[in-house]
Amino acid sequence: MRSYMKKIMSYAVLAAFIGGAAAIGGYKLLEHKAENASLEEKQKVYFANNPLKISSAGAEDFVQAAAAVSPAVVHIKTTYSASGRSARSSSPFDMFDDFFGGGGRRMQRAPRAASGSGVILSEDGYIVTNNHVVDNAEKIDVILTDKRRMTAKVVGKDPNTDLALLKIEARGLPVVKMGNSDNVQVGEWVLAVGYPLDLQTTVTAGIVSAKARQIGILAQDQQQPLTEEEYEEYMRSGKVPERAANQSIESFIQTDAAINPGNSGGALVNANGELIGINSAIASQSGRNEGYGFAIPVNLAKKILDDFMRFGTVKRGYVGVSFRALDAEAAEQLNIKDLNGLYVNEVVPNGGAAAAGIQKGDIIKKVDGKVVSDAPDLQEKIGRMNPGDRVKLTVLRNGQMKDFNVTLKGESVNKLAANANSGSKAAVSAGASFAPASAEQKARYNVKNGVVVTNVQPGKAFDMYGIPQGLLITSVNGIAVNSAADVEKALPQTKNNMVNITGVSPNGTISYNYQAR
Repeated sequence: MRSYMKKIMSYAVLAAFIGGAAAIGGYKLLEHKAENASLEEKQKVYFANNPLKISSAGAEDFVQAAAAVSPAVVHIKTTYSASGRSARSSSPFDMFDDFFGGGGRRMQRAPRAASGSGVILSEDGYIVTNNHVVDNAEKIDVILTDKRRMTAKVVGKDPNTDLALLKIEARGLPVVKMGNSDNVQVGEWVLAVGYPLDLQTTVTAGIVSAKARQIGILAQDQQQPLTEEEYEEYMRSGKVPERAANQSIESFIQTDAAINPGNSGGALVNANGELIGINSAIASQSGRNEGYGFAIPVNLAKKILDDFMRFGTVKRGYVGVSFRALDAEAAEQLNIKDLNGLYVNEVVPNGGAAAAGIQKGDIIKKVDGKVVSDAPDLQEKIGRMNPGDRVKLTVLRNGQMKDFNVTLKGESVNKLAANANSGSKAAVSAGASFAPASAEQKARYNVKNGVVVTNVQPGKAFDMYGIPQGLLITSVNGIAVNSAADVEKALPQTKNNMVNITGVSPNGTISYNYQAR
């Protein structure tokens, strides 16, 4: 009997040991899976255990939404070496200061410190912010709302969308729930949460005043002048360097919630406390809030952040066309009747569109069944996709609608992004690059057409003429211009070998009229 009891006890101990080992093994497996989960998967686990508790007390009651979001919005402070980057007199680097004629003046020395905001997306320390908040920083510190200060490392950053993903070593952090920016409606109440002007956590309220805004700031920021070697190669071959193509994606959510320098990288959330955008820029002549702020849609950010976690960089898919958004003026110039859609200017050889049968002159009307009418509509949708993904483009050709299934190609095959114009002959010969003026800029400056000078090469023609970066050119040699191609066509149309350029300065108050031989 005693021997029998000993056997039972032995079996019980063995069973307990096996059970314990299985439990530990299972925990380690779950822990490993959690470490390698995407941000969306991490969020599902977090909010399953920590559901948002926000009542439906009314759209104007933001108390609970602000309380839910504020603990997970952090203050980011960066330090730089003396040669780290060019500076502005204000501490943060908010992108529209100079472009809209205000903000700090350029200085000779780089700042020793700057600041911005960030949003915690996982309890184990992944934080989204803007690329321009952390770009070229020597050190990045994150200050949590409980006043803890931690050093962050960069997981990935992308100037073409102005997004960056940081990581701090911490557990049990508060998290902002990612929402669905496709569901955002114009007129909807939103909150902007961040650290403006180096203040503590600040919440402002407003509405969504527009969607899918393309304002040219990222394209301007990415423009790079051709080197002497590239210029000489262009003159020999006529081939524009691939890096000259504009690959930026702008499809901003526009809001009138007060956004100031330092809000960059902070949260734009809906009344339910869900993240719908990452605050990125302001439109201002003074460098401070004057009514318009712009945020990167969270649905675009999800794809970019997932790529950062998987690859450390962004894997982009390309349709393989350049295009022009249609309106009354474009339709008249192209001698077509359609006023909506994207007119295909060029099809890249060996690209996805060429393989699918897309042709120059086609008008893209839909992407995966959804109507597109402007560049941001297409750019954001494609920006969420990967090389190898398939997309259905519906185009108008010879009066008939046709569907084409396009397999997106990667950068190794296709470097020409949609709406690329920075590498045109006009850009090379003038020593400048151009971007079409947005509807907002034209309304602001009370002009009907124009292109913005996004870069001026020292020693080249525009530099010698004294034409500044940021000038909105309305006509060249008396000819109205709306694109780099228009500038290219108009430049040779001189009288007595005199080039005449008319435009409006970035602050919208001074008219320019240049004449040069």
